[in-house]
Amino acid sequence: MHSSHLLLEEPIRMASILEPSKAVSILSFFPAMTKIVGTLGPKSRSVDVISGCLKAGMSVARFDFSWGNTEYHQETLENLKAAVKTTKKLCAVMLDTVGPELQVVNKSEKAISLKADGSVVLTPDCGQEATSQVLPINFDGLAKSVKKGDTIFIGQYLFTGSETTSVWLEVSEVKGNDVTCVIKNTATLAGSLFTLHASQIRIELPTLSDKDKEVISSWGVQNKIDFLSLSYTRHAEDVRQAREYLSKLGDLSQTQIFAKIENIEGLTHFDEILQAADGIILSRGNLGIDLPPEKVFLFQKAALYKCNMAGKPAVVTRVVDSMTDNLRPTRAEATDVANAVLDGSDAILLGAETLRGLYPVETISIVGKICAEAEKVFNQDLYFKKTVKCVGEPMTHLESIASSAVRAAIKVKASVIICFTSSGRAARYSSFSVGRLIAKYRPTMPVLSVVIPRLKTNQLKWSFSGAFEARQSLIVRGLFPMLADPRHPTASWPSLGCLGLIFGSKLCILTRPVYCALSACCNSQAESTNATNESVLKVALDHGKASGVIKSHDRVVVCQKVGDASVVKIIELED
Repeated sequence: MHSSHLLLEEPIRMASILEPSKAVSILSFFPAMTKIVGTLGPKSRSVDVISGCLKAGMSVARFDFSWGNTEYHQETLENLKAAVKTTKKLCAVMLDTVGPELQVVNKSEKAISLKADGSVVLTPDCGQEATSQVLPINFDGLAKSVKKGDTIFIGQYLFTGSETTSVWLEVSEVKGNDVTCVIKNTATLAGSLFTLHASQIRIELPTLSDKDKEVISSWGVQNKIDFLSLSYTRHAEDVRQAREYLSKLGDLSQTQIFAKIENIEGLTHFDEILQAADGIILSRGNLGIDLPPEKVFLFQKAALYKCNMAGKPAVVTRVVDSMTDNLRPTRAEATDVANAVLDGSDAILLGAETLRGLYPVETISIVGKICAEAEKVFNQDLYFKKTVKCVGEPMTHLESIASSAVRAAIKVKASVIICFTSSGRAARYSSFSVGRLIAKYRPTMPVLSVVIPRLKTNQLKWSFSGAFEARQSLIVRGLFPMLADPRHPTASWPSLGCLGLIFGSKLCILTRPVYCALSACCNSQAESTNATNESVLKVALDHGKASGVIKSHDRVVVCQKVGDASVVKIIELED
């Protein structure tokens, strides 16, 4: 790990700290370049609340299938679609698997009080009622996995062993299938679902469970999920098996897999997991139990550095736990969010804070503001040099183009970088990579990825590819998608008079001339013609001006393909 990776610009005038923060950052669509993933649930599933979350800066909605059935989550997703339509804010969908997660079954949903120094029995007999003396669990192999002296935590998202809503247990006896434990702290467990975590103990369950596969093949396929959060990823093989399963499910072959690192085993195999996955989620809740507290920050910094250098999105969790019940974060939590940004995090994931927290919209808003402040003092120059050095020489063609575009944009103080992207499976590993590679170098200005769709048919109807690529940009720091997409993708060409342009996160309308240019591009299935690029570029610049992202006399760096060549050019806008 590089000890100087806390990239803070110097010097900072102390007086500048007292200057009021600007109400709006570079983009009016999001408060910061760092993205926010919000978990939708009981306190955040109405159209009004979701709309508030989108306006506050949420760009990815997470659906946690550790609880609730598919019908419940489908209702929430329909509300999300309605909120997207109302607010004109684009939002990606992430399905979070259950994986080998152990749970306490509390069918009565009555609160359970546990007293310090008392004892409680963990049993696989789910026919028993959960009480202060007996806690039924959903796994019959716990007794074979633990021994006397082992540590077990039980709680609802926020178990750390020091809170009154979670309990810290120590195994005192293993008898048959039952595990008797000494209660180390007084706590009250409330709700229907409590997660059980055995510290540094391997649980012999598959990473992708049968229940997960059922949810993915039904709910996931129906809703064409953008991201799969693979809980408890322990080996690269876990990712490969999940990808093989998704590849058999039609459109989900494009779904990106984010490996969730939650225990020592995942940490040990981190490098190989990173290579296999599309992104990483640092699940500091469970990992913070498996690791000694003094080691957690080391993992965060080392993992984020590796993700940054690999150009793969990294998501940090568990940053403002106290906002589950309070309107303001603690001072330590606010600093933690900023440090995650300075360490290189692409996104902040909010769990209990938005799922069952009292202030989901306010939490997203405050986290966004903290991220924006941290980004102002992020030492981009030092980061750029480190990244170029890590990439080494000779650079690949795409790395060279991406780094050159960022260097040029910084030198001329460009307001934005625009790159063109052709959609489709092949483009995922070619031109689509340019936008992400540019974002990898963390430019100080936003990167607008113009996704040019491809028309395809199954002989019964026409459809466009490109939506996946656009939405999947919404988890990458500083990368904002623009998707040219017909208002009615299944209709025939002559009946279409306009198409939608999703700019950053706003849905705008393009007129027929540009539509015709895109039509020619899609039909020819060429990378993109110069005329098409110029037409779409003009519309993108016009909408950039209208939204306040670009002003007259600003400079814009454009990265595009002309024939077989890749070109980086600088445009200075006129009045």
